[in-house]
Amino acid sequence: MQVPLLDLKLQYAPLKAQLLREIEAVTDSQALLLGPQTEKLEKAVAGYGGAPHAIGVSSGTDAQLALLMALGIGAGDKIITTPYTFFATASCIARLGATPVFVDIDPVNFNISVPALEAALARTPEARAIIPVHLYGQCADMAGIVVLGKKHGIPVLEDAAQALGARHPLGGAGAIGEAGWFSFYPTKNLGAFGDAGMVVCRDGTLAAKIRALRNHGMEARYFHKWIGGNFRIDAIQSAVLNVKLPHLDEWSADRRARAAFYRMAFARHALPITLPTEVYAGSGVPNHHIYNQFIVRAPRRDDLRAHLTKAGIGTEIYYPLPLHLQECFAYLGHREGEFPEAERAARETLALPIFPELTEEQQAYVVAQVAVFYR
Repeated sequence: MQVPLLDLKLQYAPLKAQLLREIEAVTDSQALLLGPQTEKLEKAVAGYGGAPHAIGVSSGTDAQLALLMALGIGAGDKIITTPYTFFATASCIARLGATPVFVDIDPVNFNISVPALEAALARTPEARAIIPVHLYGQCADMAGIVVLGKKHGIPVLEDAAQALGARHPLGGAGAIGEAGWFSFYPTKNLGAFGDAGMVVCRDGTLAAKIRALRNHGMEARYFHKWIGGNFRIDAIQSAVLNVKLPHLDEWSADRRARAAFYRMAFARHALPITLPTEVYAGSGVPNHHIYNQFIVRAPRRDDLRAHLTKAGIGTEIYYPLPLHLQECFAYLGHREGEFPEAERAARETLALPIFPELTEEQQAYVVAQVAVFYR
């Protein structure tokens, strides 16, 4: 049996006719950048996530970059974040000449550790911002993080690239701190037909500046108040996302259902793997986890992955090397062992297939093959 990590063709098929109509409408209009489709998407995402302002941009990476630029982050500034995340979280900080200050993760949910964050803030009183990452589709401990942000008088900026639609008791991912951002990379739960992203924030003045920065710092045409960039979102991507967004809650529920099936199926076997923890499941919050990935901890992870690949099962490692050990960040002077939980996660974690169209038969096969490996 073949079980891909993700199969986007199955999502596309029932929406194909509607998607092609909307794409054709954009091509007929020749309004190919920003425009009414983007305005519609911005309004919809703001309403859906709970943030007053939403600004469509060219990618999740550019969303973070534009936000940091709007806040004036630059040379000499220090931004506290996690070393266990996608590269862009730290690279956007470094691209502006600022310094990423890494904090170890909670071993249960892989998100930034609040006690470690508190200690880092005590050591770094000059920090300009905190960037928690809502990894794999589950929110970080925003209650503790927001308290620390207020105590130290610095903004909390949420990397919600994997978490559009995820909820925390304090609110929707991206809308709890001062600002946040989403990625619409095709493999995300809400994916475009290419790169796209969005910044969300509370402050209207900040939102207006980000809108200008995404278009080379222009407010009036050809008059540049700031030095910005070309961060405009394509109208076709906005049109695609407008078609998909109404289905997102259903897709998230389907992903949770597949996660529940995995739990039930794995419970029949005495296996040494650790399944993901749903931290907010008992809070009554809907969409407490949206399972952008289904991550397990597995002894002999690389051997297990090789076995599953041979069995026709797609897997992935998110992420095989923490950021503090990446070659490009060697100038920060970190050594192996500094962030032990991030390093342990990099050695042990494996993503198993999870997507709304995944069948129980396929999932049972995945579980059976994991059991075969350990026996």
